[in-house]
Amino acid sequence: MRLGLSFGYWGAGPKDNVELAQEADRLGYHSIWTAEAWGSDCIAPLTWLAAKTERVNVGTAIMQVAARTPANTAMTAATLDLLTGGRVLLGLGVSGPRVVEGWHGVPYGRPLVRSREYVEIVRRILRRDRPLEYHGEYYDIPLRGGTGLGKPLKLILHPLRPNIPIYLAAIGPKNVALAAEIADGWLPIFFSPERMNLFRPSLEEGFTRAGSKKDISNFDIAPTVQVQLGAEVDDCRNAVKPNLALYIGGMGARDRNFYYNLACRYGYAEAALRIQDLYLQGRKGEAAASVPDALVDEVALCGPRARIAERLEAWRSCGVTTMICAASSLDAVRTMAEIVL
Repeated sequence: MRLGLSFGYWGAGPKDNVELAQEADRLGYHSIWTAEAWGSDCIAPLTWLAAKTERVNVGTAIMQVAARTPANTAMTAATLDLLTGGRVLLGLGVSGPRVVEGWHGVPYGRPLVRSREYVEIVRRILRRDRPLEYHGEYYDIPLRGGTGLGKPLKLILHPLRPNIPIYLAAIGPKNVALAAEIADGWLPIFFSPERMNLFRPSLEEGFTRAGSKKDISNFDIAPTVQVQLGAEVDDCRNAVKPNLALYIGGMGARDRNFYYNLACRYGYAEAALRIQDLYLQGRKGEAAASVPDALVDEVALCGPRARIAERLEAWRSCGVTTMICAASSLDAVRTMAEIVL
């Protein structure tokens, strides 16, 4: 199992991200990752960190599909890959209606169709084997019905790697199957190694559709896992709970929240309902306090070094190939390297 390091949203991360990135690079971490929602973007910080490191791969977890055309994403990925000497990992995600429609002003529509078209267009552009023509449900290139002056174009830049690895964020069954079918890796959030049985059928379905001998042995499963290192387990759990409450309770509408649904699939339906009720009432502290300790222990690593080392075995044995650690201290980054690498 390899290690990655998540920096999340730039404004919400540790003050000295460069020091953490350089330490991860020195320790042999596989990758560092940045995210975006409706604050900092993921590319500018990632470029900054890439310039300050030498070997570690640099990934987006995730770059929002609705925020950029596939052509713009392909241009960005190809440029950064060239600048970094082939270190880019392109993580994509559709986000949710709250962000897609509320921030980007784009209809949410059918995310499975949009993702499939998006990835196919990005791959075509990077292959650079012919001028781009694509006419799908969401993307019409060159545009028909415009001025009539658009023509098929080919990327001017010659990509260093025409096969830049593409990852998809997914937690629902159909989205997980799509990731297994068309992507090189999967970026789950709030992944529980104890619940791999919930995801395995979707993965197998996707591998079957992909053919070409694709299976779990050549597919990167890369969950982001919050790591809270400390002497008191309860204190560490309490540091994780507000983030879980935010996603389960407030990251989406009451009747359309993917993270709430995931908690229910894990067997925490009663707790999820209470968290959501409290959060939507503005009682965020009470919502966080309502997150079960058992749920925290399933999806995060909390406590002293010995406890974290013991609990890591479940992650290794379930098939995770890259653990992306959401860790904000040098001690945690170093401890994970000592245990895993």
